[in-house]
Amino acid sequence: MRTSSIRQYQAGYISTLLVLATGAILTILTVYAYKTAIMAQAVQTQVQLRVDYSEKEEAILRSIVAIAPNRAIRAMQSESNSSDAIRNPLRWEDIFKESLVLANARTSISPQMMNSLGIENFTRGNLGDSALDQTGRIFASISPDTGYVSAGINRNLGTGYPYPLTSNDATTSSRDSIYPIISNQKIYGSLAQAGVDLPVGSYPNFNLMKYPNINFGYAKPGEKFVAKRNWWAFSVDVADHDDDQTYLARLKRNFVFSIYEIPSQLAISASSFVSLGQFSGGSAWQNVTIEGGIFAGKAEVLGNTAINSLASRRGTNLSEESTVGGQSFTASPFTPGVREAYQITSGAFFPVSQSSESGRSAFIPINRGAEFFDRFAHEVESNVISSTSWNDYSVGSLQCAMRLDVTAVQSSTNATPTMLRFQYFLTSGVRASMSVPLTTATQSGLPAGYVKICDENQSYSFSSTTPVDIAYGASGGFTFRQGITGTITFNNNTFGDPLVGTFKAGYWRPRAPFEVKMLASGQTCIALYPERIPSFLTTIGAAGSSINHSIAINVDYSTSGLNNTEKYKPYIPCTANDYGLILKECANLTQFTKGFSIVTNLRLYIGDDFNTVATNPPAGYTPVGYYYPPCSLFAPEKRYGVDIDPFSVILGGQIGSLASDSATTAVRPLDSKNLSGNAIPASNIIVNLRPIAHPSELPPITMMNWLVVLEERRKEFY
Repeated sequence: MRTSSIRQYQAGYISTLLVLATGAILTILTVYAYKTAIMAQAVQTQVQLRVDYSEKEEAILRSIVAIAPNRAIRAMQSESNSSDAIRNPLRWEDIFKESLVLANARTSISPQMMNSLGIENFTRGNLGDSALDQTGRIFASISPDTGYVSAGINRNLGTGYPYPLTSNDATTSSRDSIYPIISNQKIYGSLAQAGVDLPVGSYPNFNLMKYPNINFGYAKPGEKFVAKRNWWAFSVDVADHDDDQTYLARLKRNFVFSIYEIPSQLAISASSFVSLGQFSGGSAWQNVTIEGGIFAGKAEVLGNTAINSLASRRGTNLSEESTVGGQSFTASPFTPGVREAYQITSGAFFPVSQSSESGRSAFIPINRGAEFFDRFAHEVESNVISSTSWNDYSVGSLQCAMRLDVTAVQSSTNATPTMLRFQYFLTSGVRASMSVPLTTATQSGLPAGYVKICDENQSYSFSSTTPVDIAYGASGGFTFRQGITGTITFNNNTFGDPLVGTFKAGYWRPRAPFEVKMLASGQTCIALYPERIPSFLTTIGAAGSSINHSIAINVDYSTSGLNNTEKYKPYIPCTANDYGLILKECANLTQFTKGFSIVTNLRLYIGDDFNTVATNPPAGYTPVGYYYPPCSLFAPEKRYGVDIDPFSVILGGQIGSLASDSATTAVRPLDSKNLSGNAIPASNIIVNLRPIAHPSELPPITMMNWLVVLEERRKEFY
């Protein structure tokens, strides 16, 4: 028997309209969801592109900071303008091109990385990953200028930009928008008065201004420091190169690239490795007071030394007992989070800093080392793009107004100097030269400054106890005596006959401010007496001590001088066989109203108090305390004492070092030696150092540094 179960269902119907409506709604929702997803993807693409472009630009900007200062230096060097092959890489256009290469901005993935993925038929999805070969679409000057940069010179660029420098040199002003030009011809004029603190008429070269807002603490952000700011403005938009493919609307970003020229002004400055807190013999600093900050290429702080702030380029090593800005460190001060915690808890600027921490900035000490002391180590520069050549800018001995050189010696076996050459500026700005005989040997000419006082066979009495220099003879033949007092008869018996058969006369002038002097050890030295220089300049018809305010003392071992480089060129480190320089009569330097500087490649023996007489400060000078003429001494080695070893030394002002950046032996800036070359005991060294706080405290010759900063100009800042 067959059975089956048949279930009965209720009859129904399908509405075509409902099905179609429901399908339409679902389709619309699906399309909307798809469109929303596409839009979200497009937005995400735009966001990612913006992030990519921002990262590229950041890498490019950091590259500019690394490249541009080097090009500025090369534009000051000899033959920089000799050919297109040498000249063109120094242009802003080429700086920007090279920054794209250095930043690796033209590819989002390197060929090596791409090959390592092992993916066949690799296709890039980044529409912004292009060759970036049209530099002019990425970098541009600020409207209405054309070209790659707008130079901050001779005109105001507008709100939010720094105040400009001024140059009356047409070459400098025209080239500044093509090359990064650093030149002494760029000064502060009336256009910049609102941007600096002091009158530009009085301080056109260096003025007071605010330190930029960066982490490198040569000074604190917003604190006043002495500098000159060179700057250039430009816009950057990496996206503009590919916007026809990416359809990305992006505003150009405007930047200001600055090179601050900063004369060394901290209490202690050295681009080399510096050891602080102890003398070389191991004794701790005792009577040492240091105000303000210290800069070192690399630094170690030993013992329980306390300093206010420390800035370096290559790091620091701090003992656990030492403090910087009142803060002790058991670990590296550059450990992530240490600075941030300090600034949050104390509200103060972190006292330990390193230039590499500051992102788009760099600090560059201009350190020529031993070349700084020696004029004859440099050839004449020519075909230079900048109006100031690199040697004239960075070599102290070449910057000196006066020059004193050893030009002749007794013989090839006796190096005792017999002739000096003294060069100086006349009031016309022309440099004059005179030979200064050091022996009684006959000379054909009479040096400047001698005045006739009597005829042959007459006597003359010098009533003053101050020695004078005298000469006897006539045109074509003179003999000389130095350091004479009392009564002298000018005849052949006294001087010999320098010109037989010719009627002669006697002459005199104030004693020259230099002579040859022997140390007790037998070392031959040039002795310099700075207090005598102003009156001597008047006697010889030179410009005054406000112009002739610095002197370089060297040995002319060039082919036109002693003509034997190996024999007469002084060694560094100095030896007892080289000449030395004795400094005496140097306590009262108030006649040098613009300060006084000495640069020499000889060992310096300081035989008297140096610059210990205060004077009236210039108008507008506001720092408290006594004002002394700003002075500087540059020598490869210094010792204290000439006739005897001093019991103690007192050092004040600033101390610097020109030791090599690569030297592994630490410089100990407070170490002091006596005449004999022995270390002065720590208890007998008294030190009071402080930073320069006003441009009128800058000596005529100083070390220079560059602070390079690249900042974005944003509307919220102005």
